[in-house]
Amino acid sequence: MENLDNDDVPKYTAGITYNLKKGVKSDAEDEEAEYDNIETVNAIKNALEQMNCRVELFEANTDIFEKLKRTKVDILFNIAEGTKGRGREAQVPAIANIFGIPFTGSDETTLCISLDKALTKRILSTYKIRTPRYQVIEEESARLDSRLKYPLIVKPNAEGSSKGIWDFAVAEDSHELKKLISRNLNLYKQPIMVEEYIKGREFTVAVAGNKNEATVFSPMEIHYKDTGQKFNIYSYNVKKDYQKYIQYSCPADISKEIEDRMKSTALKIYNALQCRDFARIDFRLSEEEDIYFIEINPLPGLAPGYSDYPMITEFCGLSYNDTIKMILNSALKRYSMKPII
Repeated sequence: MENLDNDDVPKYTAGITYNLKKGVKSDAEDEEAEYDNIETVNAIKNALEQMNCRVELFEANTDIFEKLKRTKVDILFNIAEGTKGRGREAQVPAIANIFGIPFTGSDETTLCISLDKALTKRILSTYKIRTPRYQVIEEESARLDSRLKYPLIVKPNAEGSSKGIWDFAVAEDSHELKKLISRNLNLYKQPIMVEEYIKGREFTVAVAGNKNEATVFSPMEIHYKDTGQKFNIYSYNVKKDYQKYIQYSCPADISKEIEDRMKSTALKIYNALQCRDFARIDFRLSEEEDIYFIEINPLPGLAPGYSDYPMITEFCGLSYNDTIKMILNSALKRYSMKPII
C-alpha cells in the first residue's frame, strides 16, 4: 500500500488492466485493432517502475472480476478495451468502481457514450458543436436521408482504432454506398454510420487533466503523402503502416485564431462528455475553415512510437515516461492521493 516516507519503498502499487492481441483469425482484418501488444503494456510498466511504483498486471479477460476482487492495488492504470458489446470499454471501470479501486481515465458512463459515435454527436449538438451530417443505418433496406450529400464516408457506429474504416470507405453514389453498407453490416454486426465527407485538413488534439486544470496540447495535423488520392482518410491500413502513408506536424501550421478555436472546441467537448485524465479528439478543418468534430477517444492508445496521443505529447516536449506520469498524477489528484514528484 501507499508509503510516502521511504524513497526506497514503492510509493504505490499500481495495476495495469489491458487486453492483448491474440492473432485471432476473422473475416475482418482489423478484428483486434483496438487491443494492445505486450510491448505497450511493458512500456507502461517500465514507466511506472521508474516512478518507484510496484506494478501488477491484469489481463482483462473473463476472470477480470475475480482478479480485481482479490487485488490490493492502490490504483489501476487502465488501458483495457473490454471484450464484447457496445459498452465493452466500460467493463473494467465498472468493476473497479464496484470494489472501490481508483483508476486512471474516464469512467464507464463516458466510455459507453463516447464509443457510440451517433450518441456522442447527439449530445454534443446540444453544446452547438459542429459535426458532419450523418445517419445511422441498421439494415440494408434503410432509406438514405435525402439531406445527406455525397461523398459519404461509411463506418461502424461503435468501434475505435479506425476499425471498419478502409481505404475505400467513401461512397460517391448510391451503388457504392449500398456495397459499403452491406459489407460493414455483415462484417461488424452492428449499426453503421453514414456521414458526409468533409474535404479539408485533418487534425487530432490531445487533452490531459481535469476541469480547470485540464491542458490542451497543440493540434497535430495528419498529412497524406499521396496527394493524388481523391479521398484521404485516416484508415486502418494507413494507421497500421503510417510511416509509409502519412507524416505529422505538431504544432500544426495554422493561424493562432484557428488553433485557439480548435483547442477551445476540444476542451468544450472534453468537459461536456465529462472525460477524465486524458483523451484525444479528431477534427476536420473544411476548405472554408470551419472546424468539424469527427470523434473522440477517451481511452486513446499509448503504444510508444505509434499511437497519436504519446506522439503529440512528445512533440510538445514530454517523454513517454513523463506522459504516463502525467496521466497517473491526474488520476491521483482526482482521488485526493499524493501525486508522484
